[in-house]
Parts: sequence; C-alpha cells; structure tokens
Amino acid sequence: MMTIRRANERGHANFGWLDSWHSFSFGSYHDPKHMGFSDLRVINEDRVLGGEGFPSHSHRDMEILSFVLEGALQHQDSTGSGGVIRYGDVQRMSAGRGVTHSEMNGSRDESVHFLQIWLLPERAGLPASYEEKHFAPEDKRGRLRLIASRDGAEGSLTLHQDARVYASILDKGQEVAHAFARGRRGWVQVARGRVLVNGKELAAGDGAALSEEASVALAGAEPSEVLLFDLK
Repeated sequence: MMTIRRANERGHANFGWLDSWHSFSFGSYHDPKHMGFSDLRVINEDRVLGGEGFPSHSHRDMEILSFVLEGALQHQDSTGSGGVIRYGDVQRMSAGRGVTHSEMNGSRDESVHFLQIWLLPERAGLPASYEEKHFAPEDKRGRLRLIASRDGAEGSLTLHQDARVYASILDKGQEVAHAFARGRRGWVQVARGRVLVNGKELAAGDGAALSEEASVALAGAEPSEVLLFDLK
C-alpha cells in the first residue's frame, strides 16, 4: 500500500526569515494523523534568508540529519563540532542526553534550502555526537546511494536506529529500484523534480509512505533528486 502526502498538504510556517514546510507535526503545526512514520519523526523543508538562522537551542534523544539542496548551512554545537555544509554534504547530529546547537545561513546574501530530518533513536540517553560526509552528485546519479545507516555501511553516516537512508539523482527516464525485507516499510521524499514512484507521479515536496510493499521503483519524470528511507 502506498499513501501519498502531497506538498501542499504539509504544515507551513513563514516567519519572513524562515519559510518551512512540515511533512509531519512540528512546532505549532499539529495533526494527529501525521505524527511521523515508523521511526521517522520529522521532515522539514526549510529556506532561510541570508544572514539569518536558528540561534542556539537544545535537543535530546533524536537523530537529526541535515541535507543541503542549495546554499550553505553553518553549524555549531556544544560537542565542539562546527562548520559549513553545502550541496552534497549531509550532517548527522545525535542529540542523545542533550546537545545545544545553532544553525545559521552560511551566506550573508544568498538563501539556504535544506531538508532537516529527525529519526527516533533506538534508545534514550546516548552520548551526543556529530558526523558529516560529502556525497558527490556522480555517486548518486542513476543509483540509490546509501547516505545513512545503523552500521555506517558503504561509507554512510552512522545512525543510532535500524534505518537506511538513500539518495538518488535521476535524469528523465532513469530508473532505480529497492527491495524491502519482509516486514520493512519505506518513505519516499522528492527533493526536486518529478518522480514516478511505483507508477504514481510525485513532485518536489511530495512524500509517500510504503507499507506491505515488496519493493519500490523510482523513475525520473524529469531531472530529479529523491530520498528513500528503509524503516522497520
């Protein structure tokens, strides 16, 4: 079964400096029908104006991925980690027992466009930690590139959860497929372009929940970028 979550059905908040769309309940947006999917709790599509950002704030017991689509995102946290990530970079922060961090636009002039993704950890009270890696476009083009996993397989980021996250760049007509182990579920998030997901067309910002599906086929209806989550 596939359930599509259209981009315009998401929660929305616009503070001037921040334009944010929420696939699941977040902040002042609350919908009991959309509280997450499996261990996937948050997918926020954020655009932050130049020179703006999220000042220092705290999290705990959450696996947080930042996936930059355009611009530069500057990160600083209480573990001593920090830096600027750009397109192709993916950041993982395990909030664990508690971490304080800030996320600012790394440019004074250009906006930054990124996805922030939260997954529930396998257990509470883990040590806070930070990791970032670069995944070049050519490594994602026409294939599903593993970018985060429980065991850090294939050079991916390490998650404290039984989940595997893939990224793919598809030209028009290119296809990739993924088989789910028995009992596993999936979520597809279209970052840009238009993608056929098991024959159904999804556009940028759309998501799809997959349950009791043996596999998923993704085909570019136009040049596209997409994330796939393999979840328990």
